[in-house]
Amino acid sequence: MVLDLVIIGLVIALLPLTVVAFILILGARQGLWKGLAFIAGWVACLVAVIAVVVLVTGGKPPAPHTAPSTAALVVKALLGALLIWVGLRQRKRMGRPRKEPGWMARLDHLSPWAAAGLGVFLQPWSLVAAGAATVVQASLSTAGDWLALVVFCLLATSSFLVMELYAAFAPAAAAVRFDQIHKWINTHQDQAIVVGALAVGAWLLGHSLYAIVAA
Repeated sequence: MVLDLVIIGLVIALLPLTVVAFILILGARQGLWKGLAFIAGWVACLVAVIAVVVLVTGGKPPAPHTAPSTAALVVKALLGALLIWVGLRQRKRMGRPRKEPGWMARLDHLSPWAAAGLGVFLQPWSLVAAGAATVVQASLSTAGDWLALVVFCLLATSSFLVMELYAAFAPAAAAVRFDQIHKWINTHQDQAIVVGALAVGAWLLGHSLYAIVAA
């Protein structure tokens, strides 16, 4: 469970679209406050998803070789297949011009509440669902599993936290670096999505199928 959550959390943190969105939020008027609101909405959404899963399982992972544990593995396998499909689809579309989402042009007029809502709206739900399917295996009776859940939330939010702190303590240097990152992502976004989706999808699919067969 821990390795799966670490991988999923890191991929969530490095998604090109959300990184660019956060850079643009920080560059808007009152960007630091809007960035904090975005992070609050983002974390609240992750915590809510985890809380729902924990409430459903009662903090006790289903016993191995049972229908619930197999169902969780099947869900992860399907999500892995979905990510592979996304990667292959994005590979076919590489080089095509991309249209910027309309909300990106309205960030200056975005309220902190709207920024928090954007933190929920921009969640990569396929990866969040994969994380939720993994959390099914968490046991709240062990400190290690509690720590794994906390680490997952921190990893999934780490890129935003780093950028927020950088912008707060070194705004001039941060603006220059964020502009460089933005330009790099615009150039390499398709490749990053393809590699990330295929790699994580293959891991989830292969790992889940192996666990199902081994069971």
